[in-house]
Amino acid sequence: MRIRALVALLAVAVGAGSLGLGGCASQGITIHRMPPETPAAKNAAAIQKAEALAEAQEAAKNQQQSGAEAVPQLTAADAPPLETYDPWERLNRFNYRFNARFDEAVFLPVSNGYRRVPSPIRSGVNHFFANLAEVDSVVNYTLQGRLGRGVRSLGRFAINSTIGIGGLFDFATKFHLASAPTGFGTTLSKWGMHPGPFLVIPFFGPSTLREGVGLLGDYGTSYGINLANLYRGNQSWGLGVLNAVDKRSNISFRYYSTGSPFEYETIRFLYVRKLLLEDEGLHKKDPRKPRTPDAPAGQ
Repeated sequence: MRIRALVALLAVAVGAGSLGLGGCASQGITIHRMPPETPAAKNAAAIQKAEALAEAQEAAKNQQQSGAEAVPQLTAADAPPLETYDPWERLNRFNYRFNARFDEAVFLPVSNGYRRVPSPIRSGVNHFFANLAEVDSVVNYTLQGRLGRGVRSLGRFAINSTIGIGGLFDFATKFHLASAPTGFGTTLSKWGMHPGPFLVIPFFGPSTLREGVGLLGDYGTSYGINLANLYRGNQSWGLGVLNAVDKRSNISFRYYSTGSPFEYETIRFLYVRKLLLEDEGLHKKDPRKPRTPDAPAGQ
């Protein structure tokens, strides 16, 4: 009897506990079923990841190719050389110091005094010499085979010599005929001559061997044509000095004004690079043979 009573009490207790748990579960516990992990589902997910990775790699490859086309790779020949061809450096430095002292003692004082002349007079003098230079430009443009520019220089000379009263006024620019002077140095470049070694010419300043020869060629052209008998006789000396003073008064450069101990090297570097850039622009249609990467600039 006692055993049966204990069994009955245990049954009642178990039933009450199961009812209490069932009530709690129905109020606060929710059961989420996970999707079945089948081999087919795993394969589908792996395929999606592989396709996404392939698309990302293809997009990166296309971006690299488009970037390579937009920015071509540079070679050693494309980099400008830092060394300038200057085999006469000792002589050039001597001439540079001479020009600096002459400029300080003579050229600058005279040009500063010339600046006190009324501006209309100085402008007329500048236009006068620029008009005379058009004759040299016509000759050199013809030698370069650039006949269109030669005709333009000839038109400028005709207009300014007549309407401009002997070149004192620049009416050609108002007629949309802009000034574009050239010389025999540019003609030599057009014919394929390289700038050559750096050269400092007394009284003239930085140059190269080619530009020095071009300077002689320009003087020979003016002397040979001898327009209005201005380039022969005593008057040629007076006009030459006036032209030099007028040019110096329009140049703001001052020797050793920066205080840099490397002014000579800086002037040499900038001058020769300027010539090389002008040569590249002159030979766009017929580019020259690529230079040796280790060769100094100008050689």
